[in-house]
Amino acid sequence: MSIRQPIVCVLGHVDTGKTLLLDKIRKTSVQAREAGGMTQHIGASFFPTETLKQMIGSLLSVFKSEIEIPGLLVIDTPGHEAFANLRRRGGSVADIAILVIDVLRGFEAQTYECIEILKARKTPFLVAANKIDRIPGWNSYPDAPFLKSYQLQDKYVQEDLDNRLYEIIGTFSRLGFRADRFDRIKDFTRTVAIVPTSAKTGEGIVELLAVLVGLTQQYLKKRLQTTVGPAKGTVLEVKEEPGLGLTLNIIVYDGTLKKDDLIVVGGREKPIITRVRAILVPKPLDEIRDPRDKFSSVDSVSAAAGVKIVAPDLEGALAGAPLYVVPEDESVEKYVNLVSEEIEKIRIATDVDGVVLKADTLGALEAIAENLRRSGVPIRLADIGDVSKRDVTEAAIVKEHEPLYGAILAFNVKVLPDAEEEAKNTGVQIFKENIIYHLIDNYVSWFKAQREAKLTAEFEKMVKPGKIRVLEGYVFRRAKPAIVGVEVLAGRIRPKTSLVRAEDGEDVGEIQQIQEKGKALPEAKQGMQVAISLDKPVVGRHIFENDVLYVKVPETHVKALLKEFVDRLTLDEQEALNEYVSLMRKKIPFWAA
Repeated sequence: MSIRQPIVCVLGHVDTGKTLLLDKIRKTSVQAREAGGMTQHIGASFFPTETLKQMIGSLLSVFKSEIEIPGLLVIDTPGHEAFANLRRRGGSVADIAILVIDVLRGFEAQTYECIEILKARKTPFLVAANKIDRIPGWNSYPDAPFLKSYQLQDKYVQEDLDNRLYEIIGTFSRLGFRADRFDRIKDFTRTVAIVPTSAKTGEGIVELLAVLVGLTQQYLKKRLQTTVGPAKGTVLEVKEEPGLGLTLNIIVYDGTLKKDDLIVVGGREKPIITRVRAILVPKPLDEIRDPRDKFSSVDSVSAAAGVKIVAPDLEGALAGAPLYVVPEDESVEKYVNLVSEEIEKIRIATDVDGVVLKADTLGALEAIAENLRRSGVPIRLADIGDVSKRDVTEAAIVKEHEPLYGAILAFNVKVLPDAEEEAKNTGVQIFKENIIYHLIDNYVSWFKAQREAKLTAEFEKMVKPGKIRVLEGYVFRRAKPAIVGVEVLAGRIRPKTSLVRAEDGEDVGEIQQIQEKGKALPEAKQGMQVAISLDKPVVGRHIFENDVLYVKVPETHVKALLKEFVDRLTLDEQEALNEYVSLMRKKIPFWAA
């Protein structure tokens, strides 16, 4: 069994230096060109063994090993979106990922999201703790190994870096991962390796590559074994090319792809069956004479490779979809079913009250759906394509029952004019973004704000608990209406709320007005002494001086306050409510239970 080169993807929060890191790795390898340099694939860069030897050979003695893999295939586009499309049944096409963390800022929102998607796809990863050149007082030694550079720094600079790394290690620990600086790790299967780097100065890049190579060949050998036979691949991008029409940029992760092969690839309506007319790879930069002539044609490629396929009938092909070559002795149907099954698993069409999700690629659709599920957001419909009027109608149906789920999340797609019109008329919210993290974040923030506003409005309508005592010597009028001075012992009182006696729970009528120093008040809170007028009672017959009275809270309100709003009640209000419930239960045993 021959082993193929591992496929590597770079992930991380915005502005952590992912692209710069990729550029630096490429530049370093271009400088190592005498040894064979780097070949540009479609959507990926291939670093052959010779180049790696020249770049990291001296360090491999740390791993006590030779370079056994035939090179590295690094995906050019960093970030979630590219990683999401590197999907295959039960995991990812990427064999290993580099998670870039800004050493100064540590974990950021998208760092957590990257880890979730890596966990969901079961992809091993190592960490580039980037931007070490920004640490106050750091002296840069361009392209030096990190350990060499580190030893030449002042003690306080070393301590500063160590503390920042400890914070990152601590966060990993809280997330259930063991992590450490790469040179302190004995067992790389159990511990996430952190390599401090600077994409700007090149410090630490050699160690990053050495750890990457060491990890893949020590622990991923079985996964990297390729079969001799028809290719399996994943569509990275569907792209219109001048003079070629619609083409597919694909990553082949197993087997061999040949010109004239019969292939089945996932499509919007149904799987597409077509024949490969040409397999294209980019021409080396120094050989491109004419910008339109940027590809050269090959007869076959073996895994792992990034290539462009030219074939008829590619309309509706999906990025993130599987691609299979049909072996000559097998039926096309088998592969059509395989592809259909895989795509149907990702598409969602239910009648639950949930959000409508539209994305431009299968990978993004799957990644966003996974993320929403983790956040506990139900999904009614998840599909590829622009937002249509039908999507808005679906969301409007949900909105009637569950206003907060009656929304549409649109990732990297257009909203069709009639859909926009319908959304205006029905008040359906459409969230549009081209960064996965922002899309989910915007929806979740809106959801929380709306729910909070709704709860606040409901809470405002509730009758709140209150407890008062009739003050001795402050009876201003005995009846019609009775006017007495009271002290609010707990909670609050408002006009139009009824009161009951503490001793027997009997209703003594409704507060008509609350006054303080001749001025009418909308409410009186704990500690205040005010005058109240009551319509029904007669002082001396129904109520007496020093009587304790409670606000009469309807049973439905009591249940809601205890179940949903306890945290919004002050401690004295909670106490008054509990006393009131005990009082009512003396009359009716299971009242508000």
